[in-house]
Amino acid sequence: MDFVADLQRRGLVNDLTEPELGKLMQAEPMTFYVGFDPTGESLHIGNMVPIMSMVRAQRAGHRPIAVVGGATGIIGDPSGRSSERNLLDQDVLARNQAGIQRDLERLLDFTPGPSACRLVNNYDWLGKFGFIEFLRDVAKDFQVGMMLGKDSVRSRLASDSGISFTEFSYMLLQSYDFLHLYREYGCKLQMGGSDQWGNITAGTELIRKKTGGRAFGMTLPLILDSSGKKFGKSTGGAVCMSDKVSSHFDFYQYFVRTSDADVLRYLGYFTLLDDEALAGLKQEVQTRPEAREAQKVLASEVTRMVRGAEGLHIAERATQVLFGKAEVEGFDDATLRAIFRDVPHATQARSELEAGIPLIEALVAVGLAKSNGAARRLIQGGGVSVNNKKCAGGQEGLQRRLTSADLASESAIVLRSGKKNYGLLVLA
Repeated sequence: MDFVADLQRRGLVNDLTEPELGKLMQAEPMTFYVGFDPTGESLHIGNMVPIMSMVRAQRAGHRPIAVVGGATGIIGDPSGRSSERNLLDQDVLARNQAGIQRDLERLLDFTPGPSACRLVNNYDWLGKFGFIEFLRDVAKDFQVGMMLGKDSVRSRLASDSGISFTEFSYMLLQSYDFLHLYREYGCKLQMGGSDQWGNITAGTELIRKKTGGRAFGMTLPLILDSSGKKFGKSTGGAVCMSDKVSSHFDFYQYFVRTSDADVLRYLGYFTLLDDEALAGLKQEVQTRPEAREAQKVLASEVTRMVRGAEGLHIAERATQVLFGKAEVEGFDDATLRAIFRDVPHATQARSELEAGIPLIEALVAVGLAKSNGAARRLIQGGGVSVNNKKCAGGQEGLQRRLTSADLASESAIVLRSGKKNYGLLVLA
């Protein structure tokens, strides 16, 4: 399988240092690496672009190395940034590395074998350098003029914040990473985002100078949606791969909300569906866009890969709840609040559940009725549901009190009037 040609067909190759790289990789398996900044305890879904490229390469028989930037995370990388990042301490870096490994293990095969993924931390080799030693053995091979000519450095020099010498040195460190991996593991290819082109080519040049060997670079495009917004961002911030950071519901819904203009591209980028399946979904978008079948398949495929079958089940059930198609029960607070993030909330003391909270008062508290009289009329008309279970009307409904038996999660009860008007009663 020509791995590079597959990526090119999907629109996932921005630049190559060697036009014939695909043929070289077909001739024999190649060890390659991708770097990840340990700036958070989970990768965000923008990282899915390089990760899925790693998955495809591994399935084609190539050997992936995931490099966690434990050393470079302490320093920072100016590429693609307008200001200097916060520096991280070792405890935070260790926690974040563990989180990154959990994310990657969902998608890449770490089982010992010829194409097993390996995870390493560049602090293990860069942390051993003394300053004089690094200047002597690495820095002397870099010309300042060349470094100043790189786009990532030029853009920062032109900015109001400028660039510190610490971040200016990042290119040297990433280049040495490539050299170390080349020597230690025979790694001949580095893949990264389009903003990494300068660092990657500096690494291939350092390998040539130090060893006389040949190494390669490939960059992947920055993914923007049809409105020009960076992929992976939502109104609540970055959507993350870990359910400790982003709920299953939020993760699934990000992909469900994909526009018709973007969904076919995203199916090619982020799923392993074959050409026949993709062609069928293209036909669906063209003939039945209102069904949003392509979006549902995209969300299901990606959620299953990243969050597992259980995560997908929770996300799908939560979606049914939001549209009143399933009863609300068995959720945790985080999921319930994610589902009903944008509906009116009201907080009452948990102790009030012992005597029972009158349904009439609860409807007024969450804003589903303007007055007790309006709440009575809603109930008598049979238009009220608790946790998507329709309440009795008439006198029985008017006397209804909410108790701990009505909790849909640890501390929330979901109220609804009509088909679409929700309110969340939170017990604190």
